[in-house]
Amino acid sequence: MAIEITMPRLSDTMEIGTIIKWDVAEGDAVSSGDIVADVETDKATMELSVFDDGVMAKILVPEGQAVDVGTVIAVLAEEGEDPEAVAAAAEAGVPGEAAAPEEGVAEAAGAAIEAAQAGAGPRPIDRDRLRVSPVARRLAEEHKIDVSMIHGSGPGGRIIKRDVLGAIDAAAETAASIPPSAAPVEHRPRVSVPTTPVPRGEPAGEAGVLAPVLRPERIELSSMRQTIARRLVESKTTIPHYQVTMALNVDPLLEMRKMLNEHLAGLGVKLSVNDFLVRGCALAMHEHPDVNASWDGDGILVHGEVNVGVAIAVGREKGGGLVVATIRHADQKSLRVISLEARALAEKARTRGLTLEDMADSTFTISNLGMFGVDQFNAIINPPNSAILAVGAAAEKPVVRGGELTIGHEMTATMSSDHRVIDGAMAAQYLQTLRAYIENPATLMV
Repeated sequence: MAIEITMPRLSDTMEIGTIIKWDVAEGDAVSSGDIVADVETDKATMELSVFDDGVMAKILVPEGQAVDVGTVIAVLAEEGEDPEAVAAAAEAGVPGEAAAPEEGVAEAAGAAIEAAQAGAGPRPIDRDRLRVSPVARRLAEEHKIDVSMIHGSGPGGRIIKRDVLGAIDAAAETAASIPPSAAPVEHRPRVSVPTTPVPRGEPAGEAGVLAPVLRPERIELSSMRQTIARRLVESKTTIPHYQVTMALNVDPLLEMRKMLNEHLAGLGVKLSVNDFLVRGCALAMHEHPDVNASWDGDGILVHGEVNVGVAIAVGREKGGGLVVATIRHADQKSLRVISLEARALAEKARTRGLTLEDMADSTFTISNLGMFGVDQFNAIINPPNSAILAVGAAAEKPVVRGGELTIGHEMTATMSSDHRVIDGAMAAQYLQTLRAYIENPATLMV
């Protein structure tokens, strides 16, 4: 009997999952425990394992498609089963059974055409009791076919692939029989004529070459991106934010970083400015534990661990936006260890995706846009944290040092805080301590 692989519930709040990447192809043999796909949930990208031995007969959900938890996404053929027969049955919506004869397609199409030409569709079916195979549902969505208007020919009235194909053919023939001038707007073929107007008084450029035309598009949000959006709105609307900004002299830090990287080059270690910030923020929380805290409804929870979250930008192919990777016990780790962990987490976030464990339990967050040339910005708090540090570029500028005007490097750090937990004076004192660590980087080495 063929084995159905369904979309699992990989987190307590997961309702929909997206197949980011299939690690196997149809026809591949798999064993219990093998990783077959990467699945994006509302919180992270996680690996999907199989629990049986067999051959991957049919992949029903392609990469990039989101489906409900419990949806059949692939079918395995067990030992002794013909993978091609299992695949054919799965595609027809009847896993483990023989595929229906092809003439059934023509019969379904003929019935649908007659109904369409008569001006009335089949009697609507109760959507709550509707049974549709994954392949049929996907086809219907792609061709904007209302499955509730289709009578299923599969077992128990299940709507399968051939039913939807028949409805698609019927719709196409019906549309073709209506003269374009008499067709409603939605039935008329859309003709896109790209035009690039040239501003009055400006030449079109050499040989009349114009800039490429921008195309409007609507980007569907991934499950993770939807969660990020929801959490940001929740944070901004429920947490009383305020900001405190301080300029940091980073000349000593840049000099020490250069010296350390020269010594560590042979070990494959390259310290970043952000590594020093992670260490400095963690040590400053020892002196100001009230910053390492969370709002707890009717009280304040001061955490016993210092776990610094680092915001990482991910590409559009991974859903876009920011994810926060956690460096645990950052106050107990050296700059070298922090650097190696941060680099590994950033690489994982941009390729395979972070796990729930990678993103859990942060008690403070750093968001650094300095590498993009940003001077200063305000960041939104990452709940349940009570503070987030927004860091700008280490910019060379005229500064006053020792009562004299000179050229030096300064960095702007802006801390957004939850006013229910951290008062203004507390935030200012925390930044003073952080500045002392950054401007005296040798203290970060002990």
